[in-house]
Amino acid sequence: MSDPQSYRPSGIPTDPGVYRFFDAHDKVIYVGKAKNLKNRLNSYFGSNLAEKTYRMVHTAVRVDWTIVDTEVEALQLEYTWIKSENPQFNIQFRDDKSYPYVAISLNEEFPKMYISRQRKIKGVKYFGPFAHTWALRSTFDTLLKIYPVRTCSQSNFEKAQKTKRQCLLGDIGKCSAPCVEWISKEDHRAMAHQLADFFNSDTSEILTYIESEMQKASENQEFERAAKLRDQISAIRKSGETTDAAHSENISADIIAIHEELTHAAATLFSVRFGRIVASRSWIIDLANVLEEEELVGATLSKIYADQSPPSEILIDREFKSQEEYEEWLSSLADRKVRIAIPQRGDKFELIQTVKRNAHQALVQYLSKRSSDAAVSGRALEEISEALELAELPLRIECFDISNIQGKHMVASMVVFEDGRAKKSDYRRFAIDDELEFDDTRAMHHVIARRMKRYLAEKDIDLDELKMEGGARPKFAYPPHLIVVDGGQPQVAAAAAALAELGITDVALCGLAKRLEEVWLPESPDPIIFPRHSEGLYLLQRIRDEAHRFAITFHRSKRSKVMLESLLDEIDLLGEVRRQTLLERFGSVAALKKATIDEIAAVPGIGRKIATLVYEHLQDSEPSVDISTGEILSD
Repeated sequence: MSDPQSYRPSGIPTDPGVYRFFDAHDKVIYVGKAKNLKNRLNSYFGSNLAEKTYRMVHTAVRVDWTIVDTEVEALQLEYTWIKSENPQFNIQFRDDKSYPYVAISLNEEFPKMYISRQRKIKGVKYFGPFAHTWALRSTFDTLLKIYPVRTCSQSNFEKAQKTKRQCLLGDIGKCSAPCVEWISKEDHRAMAHQLADFFNSDTSEILTYIESEMQKASENQEFERAAKLRDQISAIRKSGETTDAAHSENISADIIAIHEELTHAAATLFSVRFGRIVASRSWIIDLANVLEEEELVGATLSKIYADQSPPSEILIDREFKSQEEYEEWLSSLADRKVRIAIPQRGDKFELIQTVKRNAHQALVQYLSKRSSDAAVSGRALEEISEALELAELPLRIECFDISNIQGKHMVASMVVFEDGRAKKSDYRRFAIDDELEFDDTRAMHHVIARRMKRYLAEKDIDLDELKMEGGARPKFAYPPHLIVVDGGQPQVAAAAAALAELGITDVALCGLAKRLEEVWLPESPDPIIFPRHSEGLYLLQRIRDEAHRFAITFHRSKRSKVMLESLLDEIDLLGEVRRQTLLERFGSVAALKKATIDEIAAVPGIGRKIATLVYEHLQDSEPSVDISTGEILSD
């Protein structure tokens, strides 16, 4: 790595401008803008730099700058250079999907409509993108009924012209067949322009226009044309009734929301025109090298409006420092005033929440696919090994979590990750006797001791011999390379004591505390703080969260059975065997309360008389409540 002081420039102007950092191969690694170049660039050569800024300036070997007149010009030049240079430390947008568009070739003599996944042909109008191809094809089919422009290839069109025979689409009314002069070239072109206007116009305006044309045709006794226009009106209204999302017709805006996790973020765009969602798209942002000063909203706006004109209103879900600069820049692109707003209530606020949920889902889907990437998992394991100073990669990680309510109904979970991936066949649940008074730390000591005693008992078993004899593989024969406990110093100390009592010294141990996501080691007075966007920390969080989910699921099941046992104890003529039978059959109070007398009587050993007693007792009892949610399960 280079020494930033070796290339620190002097004589930096105080004008607004754009600067670029270059690496040893003369490749641009970062582009930034500044109102005052001198102040901004000097900040990169101070002593208290954030982690990723520090890494960037030590990767660079030189910096240059270009002076401009205004901040808006700086913004435009910054965007141009980011697009052309694709710098490593600027925000990178990942989009592994190819989104379809509706295309109308207005540059042809006989325009046609088709579905395209590219936006490069001059003279072709594109509308979209559409997130779901099936929805686009449904819209495409409806539009052909309203505006039957041609959709055939040029060769098929020329063949029909020569043979004077229209294709099947003409026969079924989905093409006006200009190839055989069912419609004039001028009228067909006018229809194509009306179709293009449909995407950016209020449906009510189109309906008013078509209704007036229908009235004129009727007055001129052109009844066949009037009937076709009537069918168009019906199709447009039908399309409006079946729209997935219908909002106020006063809303015409692009709506943008961002959802951030530890290592990545997702940006989602909804294009709403006259209350209709006409397009949606999502991008994934890798935060690994994003400098701490970078604004996700600004970068997202630059990305979205690289190839399309912005609408008059853009709604976003958060404030950002350069909002006024971006409003001015976008206004210059659109040749009209563009307003950026953050809605706080009403229909627009509800739409923002919908877009945020979609951004969250886009990120969940991406991270789910990414978790199976061996390269990513390997990098995360290397970071954990380096931070915890382990002798080898923690290829098998076991995580333990305790769940209880005020010390009652205590359970524990153990989840296993091998090579950075969940191995659910090795998950285990531990029931803890309520008669013993345990707090979280004692329970953690108890569970770690139980698990490792099983390991000591099974580690010397000859697995090959056991396999030859047809025996099952021991459940705890393999030791973990790393034990993770959910908690801080107290839980780690309890787990370390359990290992020490059993004489186990070759298993690494750490705890992950929820409050600040610190990683605690045994006998260490200070926690380890992983970098904010560390793959290693993200893997530890996933493992911890999975252990918590598994523990909560078991805890709810155990608590529900305890509640059912307590309720059944109150019923006369119901002995231990019958209570156990009902418990095994229904498993919870809610399930038993939903059962009819006949369903209860069908349980072996119960009979109709006792089933009636059980049913009546349940109906007379107080409502049962889900303790985790407060929901009343039955009235």
